[in-house]
Amino acid sequence: MTEKHDKFRELAENRTNRAMDSIRRIGNLSNRHLYEWDDAEIRKILKALKDAVAEVERKFAAPKVSREKSFKL
Repeated sequence: MTEKHDKFRELAENRTNRAMDSIRRIGNLSNRHLYEWDDAEIRKILKALKDAVAEVERKFAAPKVSREKSFKL
């Protein structure tokens, strides 16, 4: 593998594991014995998480834009 690919894999694994840990911690907030919340708050949290994932998907799905655009009339 190339050096860029190795770096990508290293960062992707670390960042994904941290994100998953954070999501699990958000799930811990569901304990009604320790916390109080209403459905509207939960909907906001879930929408924010879904929007963030959708943004990541959009970035990876976007076609690669050529940096060398030429001008023509």
